Amino acid sequence: MFAFLILTLVGVLITCFILHHCFFKLPMCKSKTQLHGKTVIITGSNAGIGKHTALDLARRGARVILACRDQQRAEAAVADIKQMSGSNEVLYMHLDLAKLSSVRTFAESFLKREQRLDILINNAGIAIDGKTEEGFGIIFAVNHLGHFLLTHLLLDRLKECGPSRIVNVSSAGHRKGNIDFNCLSTHRDLLPAGYSGIDVLAVYCHSKLCNVLFTHELAKRLQGTDVTCYSLHPGVIGTGIARHGAALWHRLWQLLGVLFFASVEGGAQTTLHCALAEGIEPLSGRYFSRCGLDQPDPKGTDDAAAKKLWELSERFCGLS
Repeated sequence: MFAFLILTLVGVLITCFILHHCFFKLPMCKSKTQLHGKTVIITGSNAGIGKHTALDLARRGARVILACRDQQRAEAAVADIKQMSGSNEVLYMHLDLAKLSSVRTFAESFLKREQRLDILINNAGIAIDGKTEEGFGIIFAVNHLGHFLLTHLLLDRLKECGPSRIVNVSSAGHRKGNIDFNCLSTHRDLLPAGYSGIDVLAVYCHSKLCNVLFTHELAKRLQGTDVTCYSLHPGVIGTGIARHGAALWHRLWQLLGVLFFASVEGGAQTTLHCALAEGIEPLSGRYFSRCGLDQPDPKGTDDAAAKKLWELSERFCGLS
């Protein structure tokens, strides 16, 4: 019996190893682009995919701004990136995407102190239950609405510094997403109040569909400018996205990470590809994964839904 258990365990580990290397290991960004004299903003960049993205761009000579909520973690990340990259052009600016007032303050401060913006990477994402002070579902607010407002407020600077790019980190989870606009209008959230457990994952997927739709509509509105935009799936990555969630969900996420997830370094590669790859400007508005063009779910290219989400987001942000 003991021998059978050992053999079973070995078989499971071998299967996990094969799955990881055949299906979850991610290709590397091959761009050699250097960014001396360029400025980049990366939201949620004090850990995980965002931090590795910041490190790579700092090594290429960019001035990298870590736009994060947690000052202590962000300042520690700045110190790490400076040490590992050898660059002193790395700094922290406070940004709480769950507060539209914080987004406005960040944008105002950035525009006063920085003369350039060449790449905006909307990377931050969460998967927890709750409401913001302004009454929005926190997943919707952080994963979509805060980034929508941030992009709007910085768009003129991006146009001035073109060619420039906007990169929206979405997820393959968008394929399971849906947007109930009646619910969103009524509850300011992607599901009615009171959801928990597995519903958090559903709302996360809905928010990732928002990212794809936002990119689709944004590309249309950027036609004729020198700014392009892209959405992407980073891969199945062992990030800390669930660290603030329920203990059981957090532990399950950690276990899945050990068995299946790719590294955060691997997860940064498609973001880097969208930010750096030469010649992808004609693909503005498109969806990428594994450092290449991919087809999103048809829901992600629904013109009517994309326009409706844009108009509702404008109203929520007080832009219309």
